Amino acid sequence: MSCVTAYLSIMTTANTSVVRTRFAPSPTGYLHLGGARTALFSWAFARHYGGTFILRIEDTDLERSTPEAVQAILDGMAWLDMAPDEGPYYQMQRMDRYRDVIASMLSQGTAYHCYSTPDEVQAMRERARAAGQKPRYDGTWRPMPNKVLPPIPAGRQPVVRFCSPLEGVTAWDDLIKGPISFDNSELDDLVIARPDGTPTYNFCVVVDDWDMHITHVIRGDDHVNNTPRQITILRALGATLPRYGHVPMILGPDGDKLSKRHGAVSIMDYDDAGYLPEAMINYLARLGWSHGNDELFSRAELIEWFDPQHLSKSAAQWDPKKLNWVNAHYIKQSANEDLAARVAPRIMARGGNSDAVDLPAVMGLLKDRSETLEQLADGAMLFCAPYQAASAELQAEVLTTDARVLLAEFAARAAELADWSQDTLDTLIKAMLQDHGIKMHRLAIPLRVAVTGVKHTPSIGAVLELLGRETVLSRLG
Repeated sequence: MSCVTAYLSIMTTANTSVVRTRFAPSPTGYLHLGGARTALFSWAFARHYGGTFILRIEDTDLERSTPEAVQAILDGMAWLDMAPDEGPYYQMQRMDRYRDVIASMLSQGTAYHCYSTPDEVQAMRERARAAGQKPRYDGTWRPMPNKVLPPIPAGRQPVVRFCSPLEGVTAWDDLIKGPISFDNSELDDLVIARPDGTPTYNFCVVVDDWDMHITHVIRGDDHVNNTPRQITILRALGATLPRYGHVPMILGPDGDKLSKRHGAVSIMDYDDAGYLPEAMINYLARLGWSHGNDELFSRAELIEWFDPQHLSKSAAQWDPKKLNWVNAHYIKQSANEDLAARVAPRIMARGGNSDAVDLPAVMGLLKDRSETLEQLADGAMLFCAPYQAASAELQAEVLTTDARVLLAEFAARAAELADWSQDTLDTLIKAMLQDHGIKMHRLAIPLRVAVTGVKHTPSIGAVLELLGRETVLSRLG
């Protein structure tokens, strides 16, 4: 049977009332920043239209796919709170379905067995290159009317190739880039099954999108060249085409492609570094999408505002300082109790005791000056770590004879306070400054060194209140 040459020429536009999007990572590593952003855009698009967001694990690369990588993807999605409505689906569990579709295509003439070896195909490409043509498979085994195929080599297992259209163009109106077209003469017959019968990436993607009724595909623009191949296969299957949108890459601060040296690490590394998931969602959304001049917005606002028309055609640039600014905003806006719950495990990991102090109150004291949860935990150790007296050098510098006289007086007067609060402590400090005619640092720095062992702390009155009367007086004794 000759290859079918009649293909649909008009792409069907999906109905946005039944939006179904998907995020389809390959579990060959962690969930990186670019993947997380792709997932976010697909998730937000589905949420905006009241549709369905699907997670699909494309695990057919058996040599590189690992259970650990799968778990890393699931952990990253959970941390970002982007739970799928369906899935995760696993391609390795769908092998029978792919083989059934390939068998159907072979019987219908939209695919064929090819017995050319890899070396023979490479030679075809070299000959085409030498002739000034695009290097490609030359169609030796493609059935055509009145064509006599070569004898089948004994004992050789064939691949299965798709009968790509030979003429015309494959075009689509990209959700982000606008109209894109490829001359079909540039597309050779794609291998859709290997000699051992396992299907290839582009074919599995097509069948999955078809079976799962995907209406919109939002993905990185490194997939643009895959799209005409996937469209032609979908058309050969008589399937409704999804709308495609290809997001430009993320660049590092220096303008090069984002890499590990820029911080292109696992999304979960940002959890370890003390970033809030809501801050990461906000920041990732602004890497290639905008709503006017809004820089800060809630998850609910992102869902309400998200429109692919506002996705940028230009590459976004990763800015760690901007991420820190966004994270600091979310820390400041967080309830002290919530921050305490997030920071307590980090304090314990440092050997501190998060129950040794009113931790929410500590968060209230520190959060306006902290960019990450790690910074909050570091600051909280002032109250949660075992007390260590200042070094001999610092004591000699700060705790002079005059300073010790002031500290003894402060301890005596503080012991008589009926109310141990920042306000009353600040009032006592101001009274002593006035009584002795001295500047704030003459009393505040010795107090810090004697009570905390360090020279610099937040407001001394607030620190003394949180440490408590008994602790402060014992350290001044």
